[in-house]
Parts: sequence; structure tokens; C-alpha cells
Amino acid sequence: MLRIALIGAESTGKSQLAQALAERLRRDTGLRCAMVPEYLRHWCEQQGRTPRAEEQAAIATEQARQIEAAAATHDLVIGDTTPLMTAIYSQLLFRDESLLPAALDFQRSCDLTLLTALDLPWVADGLQRDGPQIQQPVDAALRRALIGAGLAWSSVGGRDEARLESALNAITPLLLRRGLLGSGRGNGLFTRLQTRQQALPEQAWFCQNCDVPECEHASLRQRQGAA
Repeated sequence: MLRIALIGAESTGKSQLAQALAERLRRDTGLRCAMVPEYLRHWCEQQGRTPRAEEQAAIATEQARQIEAAAATHDLVIGDTTPLMTAIYSQLLFRDESLLPAALDFQRSCDLTLLTALDLPWVADGLQRDGPQIQQPVDAALRRALIGAGLAWSSVGGRDEARLESALNAITPLLLRRGLLGSGRGNGLFTRLQTRQQALPEQAWFCQNCDVPECEHASLRQRQGAA
């Protein structure tokens, strides 16, 4: 069973990408795939408001519970956000660091973290979105938290089909290592990606958007050092 975490700032296409990934992987690999939606969206719609500081912990806990419940009955789970997103917003909006340790522990249990890039136009979406000005701080806080915890990620960028392909590029090596591609599974969606990956040296995975976690880390450290 694999857990794939999809995180990123608001209006970076997480929900649409999570659904598209689950559908594509389910259709073309034969795996039992599930997409766990963002619980915060349901909470806001139900309550008619955004949560207060003291309500954040319960939201993070429920997001984790739903991902674990799906993982118990599926081969692969795509989480449309994880408790880490709640922890980051608590940190930025309420100066509350208390949710971060547990959120990072949960993130560590995920097999792959995909971080959506800030390359899509911002779109309003009801109560949940604060505005384009929050994107950069959230993205920076996510990267700091991941690097501080020693957790790797793959960046996902591009528009429409290119964004989906970017995510599939990052997921394919994981599926290959777990033996979940080939052997008669699916209809050949991953043939091109398998051939490409196998032709590369060990640990040398790259694509148009450079989704190697180590490159992300090195790039951010260089920027921090120059600041």
C-alpha cells in the first residue's frame, strides 16, 4: 500500500490534480486507487466559516484519519493535502507551532510527497482562500518545514495535462521500485516512462521541471546562503 501526499499553497491545483491522478492510475495500472479529499473544505462548507485556532488540531487529526482509513482498503492513496497543510496555516495565521511535530511525523509515513508549484493563476474559491499574497509565504514555510525535518519532495508544475504528466513522472520510479508496473497491469500508460527511467543511471531522475528532491534542497539552501 502506498500513500502519496499532495501539498502546496492555495490555488495551485491540488484538488484537481489529486482527482486526475487517482483516476488515471486506477484506470491504467489496475491498482485499487483512492483520492482522499481535503477535509478542511468539507468543514468550511458545513460550518459556513473558516476554523479558529483551537479548531485546527481536530481538522488535522480528521484529515489523517481519513487517509489511514482509505489506505486500509486500497493499494494506493492520493491525499489532497495532509495534516502538514493545517500545521503550516496554523503557524502562519495563528503563530501556533504546536501542530507541526505530529504533522511532520505523518508526512514521514507517506511514501511520496508532491509539492505543487506556484505557476497557475490564482482563482477565488469561497471561504478557504485568502488571496494570492499568501501563496509565497505558504510555499516557503512548507519547504522550510520539509527541509528541517529531512523530508524529500518532488515539485509538480505545468498546466493541465503537463501538470498531470509531471506528477506521473515523479510517481513512476516509486511504482517501479515496488514492482507495481508491468506484469500485465494496465494498458501501457507507463511504457514510455518505464523505458526512460530504466535508461537513466541509478538515482538520476530528471524531467523538464527538475523534480529531483535533492535539487530542490540545494537550490533553497543556495538562496538562503545568499540572503
